[in-house]
Amino acid sequence: MTRDEIKDVVLEIIADIDEDAEMEGLNPDEPLRDQLDLDSMDFLDIVMELRKRYKLQIPEEDYPELATLTSCVNYLEPKLQNL
Repeated sequence: MTRDEIKDVVLEIIADIDEDAEMEGLNPDEPLRDQLDLDSMDFLDIVMELRKRYKLQIPEEDYPELATLTSCVNYLEPKLQNL
């Protein structure tokens, strides 16, 4: 998957979890939780959806790597490169 495809997947998952999430003007380098008012359950839902869709194991200690859209792409890119 390309970086843009990964970004689109993350945004799609967020939109599925929070239909009211405002994606316009999203800063890729700011924490998603702050910008989209996501709570911890929303965040866990995102992680679980990534696990389900792509059979990824994301250890809890890696959760900070998923804080921003840019960090999500950076973290997921090597894990999804063969898809």
